[in-house]
Amino acid sequence: MRILLLGGYGVFGSRLAELLVRDGHDVTVAGRSAGAAQALANRLGCRAMVLDREGPLDALAGQDVVVDAAGPFHSYGADRYRLARAALAAEAHYLDLSDDAGFCAGLTELDPMARQAGLCALSGLSSVPALSSAAVVALSAGARPRVIDTAILPGNRAPRGLSVMRSILEGAGRGMPVWRGGRWCRVTGWSDPKDYTLPGGLIRQGWQIAVPDQRLFPAHFGAETVIFRAGLELGVMRYGLAAFAALRRIWAFPVTPRLVRVAQVAAGALAPFGSGRGGMSVTVTTETERRSWRLLAEDGDGPFIPGVAARALLRRDVLPPGAGPAVAVVTLAEAEAAMSDLRVVTERVSAPVDPIFRRVLGDAFDRLPDVVRRTHLTAECSHWSGTCDVTRGTGLWPRLLCALFGFPPEGRDQPVEVVKTATAAGETWLRQFGRRRFRSRLSVRRGGMEERFGPFSFALALHVTEHALHYPVTAGRIGPLPLPRWLLPVSVAREQAADGVFRFDVDLHAPLTGQRMVHYRGWLAEDTGEDPAVR
Repeated sequence: MRILLLGGYGVFGSRLAELLVRDGHDVTVAGRSAGAAQALANRLGCRAMVLDREGPLDALAGQDVVVDAAGPFHSYGADRYRLARAALAAEAHYLDLSDDAGFCAGLTELDPMARQAGLCALSGLSSVPALSSAAVVALSAGARPRVIDTAILPGNRAPRGLSVMRSILEGAGRGMPVWRGGRWCRVTGWSDPKDYTLPGGLIRQGWQIAVPDQRLFPAHFGAETVIFRAGLELGVMRYGLAAFAALRRIWAFPVTPRLVRVAQVAAGALAPFGSGRGGMSVTVTTETERRSWRLLAEDGDGPFIPGVAARALLRRDVLPPGAGPAVAVVTLAEAEAAMSDLRVVTERVSAPVDPIFRRVLGDAFDRLPDVVRRTHLTAECSHWSGTCDVTRGTGLWPRLLCALFGFPPEGRDQPVEVVKTATAAGETWLRQFGRRRFRSRLSVRRGGMEERFGPFSFALALHVTEHALHYPVTAGRIGPLPLPRWLLPVSVAREQAADGVFRFDVDLHAPLTGQRMVHYRGWLAEDTGEDPAVR
């Protein structure tokens, strides 16, 4: 094919140009710098051209495919699809390596034009969303993915283009939408770090940033939660960017070209440190398994990975007509075949999903009614809502204890919401009764479960009796210090099903006096949340 590659001498564009030349395509490297384009063309044995996407585009005529690898795509201005429309008008397919969610999703406006011409126009034919979605399809194997968790973790010696650096800096410290537990939430760019394992046991840390996956995957795959993180190998860079993000939360200053260049110089000064090993991880959690696809690129081959999906697609004889984001347009098998001449290792691993309540209860968990079991099968985050009646105890001692633990005020038919979040140790429950909130953390302990409220921890001897789940308190501590039994609250708490509805009944009595502290009972149903296509 005759392929014009705009931005073809950039970090990712130059690697894609090399891959396409290897495959025998007639490649023209294009951009605003004649010298840079010609230098790469001389090295690869292909053509060079000066082309500005904002200038005349007559040179697109005669090309079979136009690929935009320039970016940054979020700054393309009011007429952001000018190049794509010009390519289709010139009877050429259009592909790009965009990592901007709005740009990828918006390309569907050209779908009628592309279909009428029988041409392909795809945005995001890169590591995300093209390669990540290919992995999701393969890992799901027909099952519905409840959680999709993706990370890209480059080595420190991998080159960084100005477009990529600008995109990361502009997202740091800014609010961004994330689909968690069936609803849109706001998080801060470059926050919530998490460790990921790559082939060979290599551990890298990722931080949340915005990519097309968070916007496109909830509706396409029907997932409850979609998470993406990116990482930097060196701790000084990760936490330096975290400090930058914290500063931008306080003072929303713009990211200027000068600031981007300063960041590039700083990153360049640290280039001798770290390694050229980078990777990618995609994990899908289904009802029964947690399945991961992991990639490790050695010896600086990581920057080739963003071009792999485009290479795989362009190996086909016929490209799919229509315009839109590049979600599930190539298969993982095609992508892995397109990496066969790179120094890349991939692996798949899986493990059974083992929720904390199933771990503690064992076979007894399966004796619970379905609506009760369902409340304890949180894959990553789940939301529950209902109403409850709250009765507060009288007397100074019960009132002091209720204030200490943040228990809700007395009232009937109070709205109640519970957000359950899976953690490495177990789960976190955030309960809201009306305007009052209190949080607890649950984890497995020897012989049962432990629930922690601030400095107080209580051992719970969970058991199932007559299809109800009971939560008696058997021990406690404040910090590391054990509490004597006479200082333990008396808990009569159970969960059960009534008329197919999940119901809870919690009656807590104060230590020493036995006076009632609080009694709350009511019902909950899973809050299926919002339409993922509407933010």
